[in-house]
Amino acid sequence: MVIFFIFVIIINVFSNQVVNLIGTYECKADVKGRLMLPSAVKKQLSSILQDGFVLKRSVFQPCLEMYPMNEWNLMMEKVNKLNRFVKKNNDFIRRFTAGVKIIELDVSGRLLIPKDLHSFAGITREVVLSSSVNIIEIWDKNKYEVAIDEATIDFAELAEEVMGNQNDEGDGLS
Repeated sequence: MVIFFIFVIIINVFSNQVVNLIGTYECKADVKGRLMLPSAVKKQLSSILQDGFVLKRSVFQPCLEMYPMNEWNLMMEKVNKLNRFVKKNNDFIRRFTAGVKIIELDVSGRLLIPKDLHSFAGITREVVLSSSVNIIEIWDKNKYEVAIDEATIDFAELAEEVMGNQNDEGDGLS
């Protein structure tokens, strides 16, 4: 089995503390749709757990996106700048926020995935939590493996296209 490590930086606006979440984790969902967050994830998110999270459907993949509350608020600031008298903007807002739920860990450290979101992502018992820049994706394990396998085919080309012209430091180094 290939293990993929992805880095994510989650900024806690209230404490200005940067949390570096590293990794992709496997866990199991129980029959009620609850996930026990791996201890490594809880430890890395400990400074923002009390703020809660927003869970939503992914726009591009058959998975869920879990936003730390401060990241969700930043996203909503952008969305709120859209002119709602433009039909396309209203359609986007409606679809982007469809099924959005506020979630928190229960006293046992579990996340309850609501049934509608559980169904959308096709989550079975085996689940993958994968960091993705400033959010955590929640995948059915089989769907995650398929998505990774499909993305591997052209990843080098994609990486060059997306990141090839990035040079924030001006030193010519990647």
